[in-house]
Amino acid sequence: MRIRHEGPQDAGGIARVHLHAFGSHGSAVAALVEDLRTLSSRESGLSLVAESGGEVVGHVMFSRGWVDAPARLVAAQILSPVGITPRSQGKGVATALVEHGLEILGARGVPAVFLEGDPGFYSRLGFVAAGVHGFGKPSVRIPDAGFQVFILPAHESWMTGALVYPDAFWAHDLVGLRDGDPGGPATGSG
Repeated sequence: MRIRHEGPQDAGGIARVHLHAFGSHGSAVAALVEDLRTLSSRESGLSLVAESGGEVVGHVMFSRGWVDAPARLVAAQILSPVGITPRSQGKGVATALVEHGLEILGARGVPAVFLEGDPGFYSRLGFVAAGVHGFGKPSVRIPDAGFQVFILPAHESWMTGALVYPDAFWAHDLVGLRDGDPGGPATGSG
């Protein structure tokens, strides 16, 4: 397996990954990726693929969000989505993608990375409940335990406040859980 930056040739493979990984949310997640891709540059976001046998089997995207700190807005990153093809799940692909992304973002001086997801999985990667560090959820529909943060070396203690998502997440209604939703947008890939 090879992890690399997304290239223009990967758009179709990435869409297929999310369509298969996210079930009923698949088309919304694939559309979200398209919108985030349009809004992001290599400096403001990060999109990585896992490739095996010439096929994209996993994808993770990090997008710029903000912490509404008392002193000023602080640019941070949102990890969402991460998707792995069903046959590649459970083989460490998601872990490798997320860890590689965190390493790159740490080197760029990003202070924190946020996500909505399964604490059982993401705590193994060093994510913790964001509320513990004074961060506020961007939606009441996000379960407290699912709102998580990975603190990077550039973080300073004053950088706390409510997280602000980019508009694309709201436009696709992919923030928090809706009634009858078992997982949420960031948890479809394991």
